[in-house]
Amino acid sequence: METVAHTTTPPLPELDGVRHRYVSVRGVRLHVAEIGQGEPVVLLHGFPQHWYGWRRLVPLLSGRYRLLCVDQRGFGWSDAPGHGYDTDSRVADVVGLLDELGLDRVHLIGHDWGAWTGFHVCLQAPERIHRYLALNMMHPWPLHHRLMPQSWRFWYTALLEQPLLGRWMLRNRPGFTRYLMRRGVVDQAVWTPDAVDEFVRSSREPDRARAGEALHRAFALRDIAKLVLGRYKKLRLTTPTVILAGERDFMLPPSVITDAGRHADDLRVEVVPGCGHYLHEERPDLVAETAAALFTPHD
Repeated sequence: METVAHTTTPPLPELDGVRHRYVSVRGVRLHVAEIGQGEPVVLLHGFPQHWYGWRRLVPLLSGRYRLLCVDQRGFGWSDAPGHGYDTDSRVADVVGLLDELGLDRVHLIGHDWGAWTGFHVCLQAPERIHRYLALNMMHPWPLHHRLMPQSWRFWYTALLEQPLLGRWMLRNRPGFTRYLMRRGVVDQAVWTPDAVDEFVRSSREPDRARAGEALHRAFALRDIAKLVLGRYKKLRLTTPTVILAGERDFMLPPSVITDAGRHADDLRVEVVPGCGHYLHEERPDLVAETAAALFTPHD
């Protein structure tokens, strides 16, 4: 039987109305912060955040949806095993979680790495997702002639994906994580000190730092090769999807987040002026409005 790493549990941040539960999925204990009633919506955070990254958004949606904010493996209050940070494993975690919770079909919201996972959940298990809202992430069919000139923007991932160096950076250079978060927004006032401190604190935990390194390395070793070799070209996105892109996203500018053409049945890209890489932090009102419009049934 696999030995799963457990860290000393820090106190959970407080957020009105949130219920916390732990669900065993594929041998890993995942933490889920739940709030609201109605149609279920799963939310997948990005790096370096966890469930608390949705604190501005959930009050705007909890009046009409049952929101399930998942700490993906290795992050927040979920277990941090030594492996399983590749995209397929993260997808299997999400599908397994739906099975354990008895949810046949849900809406989905993802940000950053969580949005990349979300695309592949829709591709691998389309029958489980009604509609999908992706924040600050490209789909699996980017135009290479637009993506390659922007590859310099990913310089920081070269540090995070290196064995031992990545975890060392996250553990011992908290200023690096703070820099990435500050660089990711246009208006610095959206970051409250307690929120930034929480995400930096979590990223510095030894098992969380190792998970952050493993996440970036798995993408570099597997997903980038698939993108370059066109391995995703045979896949088709059938889930109705909206991508919200920040006009001033330092990592993925709007020029990279194009339409998917023949690879998607119903995908729309919307650019948000004056915003960066954390749209749910900078414009939670717009994200909530877009989600509600997307998730509302249409004749």
